[in-house]
Amino acid sequence: MDKTDERLIAALRHDARAALSDLATTLNLSRTTVRARIAKLRESGEIIGFTVVTRADVARDPVRGMMMIGIEGRGTERITRQLGSMRQVRAVHSTNGRWDVIVEIGSETLEDFDAALTQIRRLDGVVASETSLFLKTRKSG
Repeated sequence: MDKTDERLIAALRHDARAALSDLATTLNLSRTTVRARIAKLRESGEIIGFTVVTRADVARDPVRGMMMIGIEGRGTERITRQLGSMRQVRAVHSTNGRWDVIVEIGSETLEDFDAALTQIRRLDGVVASETSLFLKTRKSG
């Protein structure tokens, strides 16, 4: 993958339904080149599909956020399993840096969101956390 492919993928992430002619204009390429590059990226497995994010996807969880978690000792696997079984947890990511795990949380209400935070903070081995609510989503996916 070269810089042009990276720019093409960025444009498709912004609007996966963009017309080839619009992509060509945006990237300063010919329509034929854009079509060929997309085909090559699909054949190589770099692009495995296209997706749509609907209002309902966001409305399902009107209250959303992420929680960064610090874990003591070797409890990461156990805590990750516990997090994965919680109904409000949408994703669990291992990471590097200050935090051991980042959790995406979604719920119907602030009270339910707060209950999830409380439950996570009470897990044996969780020693620190920091939470941020998502106020507005401009781009997803």
